[in-house]
Amino acid sequence: MPPRHLFETAVNRNWSPADWSDVTVLVAVSGGPDSVALLRALAHLHRGNLENLVVAHFNHQLRAQEADDDEDFVCSLAAQLGLACHTGRWQPLPGETHSPGEAAAREQRYQFLTSLANQLGARYVATGHTADDQAETILHRVIRGTGIGGLAGMPRSRRLSQLTTLIRPLRELRRQQIREYLEYLQQPFRNDSSNTQRTFTRNRIRLDLLPQLERNFNPRVQEALCRLAQLATQTQAIIDRQVAVLRKAIQQHRDDGLIVLDCKQLGTDDAFLLQELLIQIWKERGWPLREMGLERWESLTHSLITVSETSKRFEFPGQIRGDYANGCLQLSAPQDDAPAH
Repeated sequence: MPPRHLFETAVNRNWSPADWSDVTVLVAVSGGPDSVALLRALAHLHRGNLENLVVAHFNHQLRAQEADDDEDFVCSLAAQLGLACHTGRWQPLPGETHSPGEAAAREQRYQFLTSLANQLGARYVATGHTADDQAETILHRVIRGTGIGGLAGMPRSRRLSQLTTLIRPLRELRRQQIREYLEYLQQPFRNDSSNTQRTFTRNRIRLDLLPQLERNFNPRVQEALCRLAQLATQTQAIIDRQVAVLRKAIQQHRDDGLIVLDCKQLGTDDAFLLQELLIQIWKERGWPLREMGLERWESLTHSLITVSETSKRFEFPGQIRGDYANGCLQLSAPQDDAPAH
């Protein structure tokens, strides 16, 4: 079977056009091989009005003229396919005079995609993440330090907003399959020169660590890492169900929206689930997670379970405050203290 049919059959199996051809889909296209292959496949598999398939490109302005050329390439490709194309650019915050770092650029890109999806009424935002990206993500997290949730890697889909879902149709496919598909189509793409810079940890994992693991330890290490992600996803789902039970038992319902947890009946066996509940609350509230760290989480949960004082105050990054009194922890952020108007 020709590479085109093999690739598009795999995409079709991962994300059936019956699920998306009748709704608006925003395809995030950087100009690189993965997102270009995704766009070509979706355009060919689409069964309805191509007006529902929309291209989005975000220019991070990290690579000067090269980034502008990427933008021109994506707009030109969209025009060739008869698709609308929307572009966005990094906007410096007040006081910023330089281009963003990797994390800030990623955050602005997703803000752009979410805002554009809401504006267009898009049901899905499709990205070109592959199985190789999944393996790199898991290794990166292991090196940096992670838990079960981190080992789950990138989910196949996740909510961006109430209306829109992020979907990764290529997550089960390898980069080699993508290259063969593009070569068969004779479809050009852009190469991001920053992907070869070993100053970035992610690049060293892709260029050095993974190839060494494949050569010297396990030629199918990427598949093994992706299987680990599947197992971690299943394990995390079990944990989440147990956390929901704990939350129902200890969280008090407040009209003012404050988080209050009754910790009086908790024992040492509850420490892990309490920690997972606190992380869940931080995520829901959009409070700073990265600055917390494992030691801080463990210290907090240990204090809540073994605390002997009748009252105690905890201070967390982002001016998040925890007030413990009479066996209950009240969590609040600065905006929670603002007077109502």
